[in-house]
Amino acid sequence: MIRLVQLTHPRHGRRVAVADDRQLRFIQPYGSIYVLAKAAISTNKSLADTVNRSLSNETLDYDPIHRGESEWKFLPAFDHPEEPTRCLVTGTGLTHKASAENRQAMHAGENGEKKAAAMTDSMRMYQWGLEGGRPAPSQIGVSPEWFYKGCGTVLRAHNEPLEVPSFGNDGGDEAEVAGAYIIDPSGKPRRVGLVLSNEFSDHVLEQKNYLYLAHSKLRTCALGPELVIDADFKNNRGRVSVERDGKVIWSDQFFTGETNMSHTLENLEHHHFKYAAHCRPGDAHIHFLGADVFSFGAGIALQTGDVMQIELSGFGKPLRNPIHIHRTAPTHVKVEQL
Repeated sequence: MIRLVQLTHPRHGRRVAVADDRQLRFIQPYGSIYVLAKAAISTNKSLADTVNRSLSNETLDYDPIHRGESEWKFLPAFDHPEEPTRCLVTGTGLTHKASAENRQAMHAGENGEKKAAAMTDSMRMYQWGLEGGRPAPSQIGVSPEWFYKGCGTVLRAHNEPLEVPSFGNDGGDEAEVAGAYIIDPSGKPRRVGLVLSNEFSDHVLEQKNYLYLAHSKLRTCALGPELVIDADFKNNRGRVSVERDGKVIWSDQFFTGETNMSHTLENLEHHHFKYAAHCRPGDAHIHFLGADVFSFGAGIALQTGDVMQIELSGFGKPLRNPIHIHRTAPTHVKVEQL
């Protein structure tokens, strides 16, 4: 597997590099993975071949950058470098049993009260995935839940804060994998790679009423630090934790990959890209594939300064992001007639 990172420097600008556990080796002459992917498409070469043909002899030590001790900083592991608004950030939920059970408990009772209840729509949709989300290759299975998070301006990198806006009720970790895609000149979606991510949502708002789910997803989210080409996404084990004042206050393992999901990756991708609006040539996409565990489900309320860490086998170094909660009073937005 090839692991790619995107970096920026106050004097040297953007660069792309191949990562191993100790070093980052620059890829010339590319300043973004998006442009690298476009070059692979235009020359009818695989992304791996294009990377291997473009490796330079320039290297950097990985660990100081990962610790935030260098002028080099990570960018989100994939983006649209020229027009962030042409990067669509979306996702599918209820693809893992634990997330469905959390949602079932969240919406089974009124005012967030957890009690035994008939099957909710959330659990019913998860069950549909179990029954029809794993069709034979090239066949169409049942549609998953789908949500919109925003455009590329909501993406954050390793070590950057994830924000709860002043009108938000909460911010909570969602450790998962996201797919990174580019639409080629013919309108065909092309998967660039998979990336460890923190989808980050407002679970308190969602708990009030299931119909607030769409609002709860309109938050910043984090990618990286590494985009993995040809990732093994079958049965992956990870760990997510929350640190407060330098001490771990909550931690749990999570499982992802197709073995642990109610849908195949192929089925999730089909139902996202079946829409013509999602296949505009030149657009970039980040599509979250579903989470397994949440600190919110364990009763953790995150505070400003807490640090969320996510690590996953086969996906490189951990992703770390502090949380920042805006405490100012919400500002009324008034629209004026032209």
